[in-house]
Amino acid sequence: MPSWFKETTVTIELGGRPLTIETGRIAKQAAGAVLVTQGDTVVLVTTVHSKPRAGIDFFPLTVDVVEKFAAAGKIPGGFFKREGRLSDREVLNSRFIDRAIRPLFEDGYNDDTMVTATVLSADPECPVDILAFIGASAALSISEIPFNNPIAAVRVARIDGELIINPTPEQLPDSDIEFIVAGHRGSIVMVEGGAKQVPEAEVLAALKFGHEALLPIIDTIEDLKAQVGVQKIVPAAAEDLTELWADIRGKAEARLSEAYQIKEKFARAKGVKVIEKEIVKEYVEEYTKAPVEIKSLGDYESRANGLKSLTRNAKDILHDLGAEIVRERVMASNERIDGRGPSDIRQIAADVRVVPRPHGVSLFTRGETQAMVTTTLGSGFDEQTIDGMGGRFKKTFMLHYNFPAFSVGEARPLRGPGRREVGHGTLAERAITPVLPEHEDFPYTIRVVSETLESNGSSSMAAVCGSTLSLLDAGVPLKSPVAGIAMGLITDGSRTVVLSDILGDEDHLGDMDFKVAGSNEGITALQMDIKVKEINWDILEKALAQAREGRLHILDCMNKDTEAELHGLKPRAELHDFAPRLEVLFVKPDRIRDIIGPGGKVIRAIQETTGAKIDVDDSGRCSVFGPNADAVKVALSMVEELTQEAEIGRVYLAKVKRIADFGAFAEIFPGTDGLIHISHLAAGRVDNVTDVLNEGDEVLAKCIDIDPAGRIRLSRKEALADLAAREE
Repeated sequence: MPSWFKETTVTIELGGRPLTIETGRIAKQAAGAVLVTQGDTVVLVTTVHSKPRAGIDFFPLTVDVVEKFAAAGKIPGGFFKREGRLSDREVLNSRFIDRAIRPLFEDGYNDDTMVTATVLSADPECPVDILAFIGASAALSISEIPFNNPIAAVRVARIDGELIINPTPEQLPDSDIEFIVAGHRGSIVMVEGGAKQVPEAEVLAALKFGHEALLPIIDTIEDLKAQVGVQKIVPAAAEDLTELWADIRGKAEARLSEAYQIKEKFARAKGVKVIEKEIVKEYVEEYTKAPVEIKSLGDYESRANGLKSLTRNAKDILHDLGAEIVRERVMASNERIDGRGPSDIRQIAADVRVVPRPHGVSLFTRGETQAMVTTTLGSGFDEQTIDGMGGRFKKTFMLHYNFPAFSVGEARPLRGPGRREVGHGTLAERAITPVLPEHEDFPYTIRVVSETLESNGSSSMAAVCGSTLSLLDAGVPLKSPVAGIAMGLITDGSRTVVLSDILGDEDHLGDMDFKVAGSNEGITALQMDIKVKEINWDILEKALAQAREGRLHILDCMNKDTEAELHGLKPRAELHDFAPRLEVLFVKPDRIRDIIGPGGKVIRAIQETTGAKIDVDDSGRCSVFGPNADAVKVALSMVEELTQEAEIGRVYLAKVKRIADFGAFAEIFPGTDGLIHISHLAAGRVDNVTDVLNEGDEVLAKCIDIDPAGRIRLSRKEALADLAAREE
């Protein structure tokens, strides 16, 4: 049995509620397993690993967060009635755990490793994501897997100016900051979240507050680890490659330094690849020419394995040597791969209405990264319905990010969106959401799609910039334009350089990926991952300040390039000719039946006649959505005619429906009658109603009163008097 097969429980208070981590009772064949409980939410987190694959040169880690509908007492929707592929929320939760724990495993450990968080019970008051993260750290800590630095995560929100930890879902709509902050004792390692245009200093304060809240959780996990008494795997010592390193450095350093001076991405990659291929080929030829006595099949296998090992080691050293050259040049001279300084932004080009049919479209280019972003406007019928453990809800704004293989010059078949696409799309959506108009003011369903056409770093931030332009091009009245920038870091412990607008190579070879999106007023979205053990607050403060400078520069470039069409990054005054039109009116709830008609007969007739769609909710909100303004206008007039209310002082052309001794009942519009009393038929005395009116007559009648019961009094006498006065 695993060493953690000992029933152990630890408890801590988190967000005002007790949180319990239990191990040793279930899932005992995993390498590590814990039950994390808070309120009625229970998450089982397990970790397993297998022997490393021969020749593997990366760490194969898989993290899955799985939500079971039964945990919330629900049956899945759809035809199959069982859980299928992970939902976007499960993918996002899996990603933020993966990104935080991946850099913290011991060097040399390359076993296939899986972490699975399964939701067994779901309490809406206690969200799953933070519990799954804490469980992942605890399960790895009590396993034999060499994960020796426990981490934790909390959700930080600010409500009415007060920072709080792990707010309830009901509290979050009132917050202007919401971040998930993950870290170990030394520093934060991952941030994910958004804000409502909050200044950098206040965001930094929230991150510090979150890190302080992590420390008691880490203490609790370390207590659990000590009680279990786990014996960790010690990865095999790395092969001594000192001589090979020195030899390759002598042969390749000068050539690689020259190749990394090439500014264009593909030319640089080609130059580096040629050098690496030639160096590796040289070692292979030397190895194969060396005389070796072969006496058995084992000798053949040993020689073949030796050649594979030499080839792999040579490639790894060449890669690391290239990284060393690039990093040293940045730290020594502040010169980056493409010749820029640390805070310089690549050349920017922005344009709108670049193709004719989309309701809104932009083309945003930053260096060798380019995105075409479209905006489509729809009605309430186009809202996205999401069926999750917490129930069904609707989304009126969606932002989707696509990354086709041709954007990086690769030949790969098209498939559905992967985890990266889901994550980048959600980040861009989070960046734009705070500046969208209120749905009541702009009642369209909005879908934005960012197609990455070229990529050399920061494509998710290009999606943010392009989305702003596309939405403004579609006429969406944003509260403020938003731009995004990806920041990087190069450090050796004593020297540190913060980089603005990083390239793909700088992301790969650097120590931090810090994406910041926001407006002139403040930050709307943040995502940070670090690859070093820790990072201090001064560096983060500098990165945020430098990101603000870059963001404002990008907004200025976007403004200048689109001034002729968007006039200072303002929405177009008119919607696109091909955009549908949507109007909203409110009717009394008791008049909804008049719009619907028996069996829906009336509303169907209006829709078939006009081509518009009509959506009426129980509050009386009536949305009329049509392919053009004329269709909406006709449909609106038909609805208004069905639901109009009598107005005191207004004159109607009424039709007499019934005669009584005391007056005539006349219909002023379909479904609404009023009484013209005999005393109001004419200026003089009237003995008989039929002396003036008969059934079927059309007569001018003025509404003179509506009593509390809704009965309408009409006057022919006053209507005629008003008419005579106007004619004088």
